[in-house]
Amino acid sequence: MNSPTSQPRRKPKRQPSHSKDPGGKEFGQEKSQRSTKPSPNSKSSSSKSPSNKSPINKRQGLNKKRTGPQKPRPKVTPLSVAETQVVLLNKPFDVLCQFTDEGGRRTLKDLLPIAGIYAAGRLDRDSEGLLLLTNNGQLQAKLTQPNKHTFKTYWVQVEGDVDDTAIQALSQGIELKDGPTLPAKVRRLQQPESLWPRNPPIRERRNIPTTWLEICIREGRNRQVRRMTAHVGFPTLRLIRYVIGNLSLDTEQGQCLQPGEYRTLSEAAIKELLHD
Repeated sequence: MNSPTSQPRRKPKRQPSHSKDPGGKEFGQEKSQRSTKPSPNSKSSSSKSPSNKSPINKRQGLNKKRTGPQKPRPKVTPLSVAETQVVLLNKPFDVLCQFTDEGGRRTLKDLLPIAGIYAAGRLDRDSEGLLLLTNNGQLQAKLTQPNKHTFKTYWVQVEGDVDDTAIQALSQGIELKDGPTLPAKVRRLQQPESLWPRNPPIRERRNIPTTWLEICIREGRNRQVRRMTAHVGFPTLRLIRYVIGNLSLDTEQGQCLQPGEYRTLSEAAIKELLHD
């Protein structure tokens, strides 16, 4: 009989090829996981088609023209001559050319008890003189259109003794930051007899004279007259708009509207203004 110890040893079973690395991961499983994970540089089929969430597509969508029916714009019924109001106001210094102000400053509401009228053009807070107001939107646009080239006349008090060179430069047009100005009508002017005192008065320097100029321009840039006189070396101290087209601060009695005073145009004058 054979002894139990004499039986041959059995060979151990072979382990799978995907043995574990020292970190505990199976090499075969890791390889399969890597093969199924998409490469960051690879382009999937979904990336070829544009996404609806792309900002470029959003912008393209905004630029598309609407193909549906458009809502018609409401038509503004033009006012007749009888329905049209036109007010001429002598705006005082330090009054805003609007009807409301959150800062509590003086506005047109403090001067005019007439409702439903709006300024045709503007006049700076530190400027004085003629301001037109109307309830007729078409007339308001007509009075402010740049292509109408309506002349506006200003009385301007500047610092210094203005020479002929400066007057010629203002008349021919000068180069400002926003482009050259159109030719203007400029002449020296004696202090107008109908001129009212300003409150508060301007600050004059004892040893420097001042000069009054009459400047007529047909543009309406922001603070244009002040920039023009400063460009030629004579800063503006006081600015009064006296005439717009054929309308002025003069009354039918030959007097001048005082600061804060206003008058309304007659129906005949409004008709002429509308058909001008």
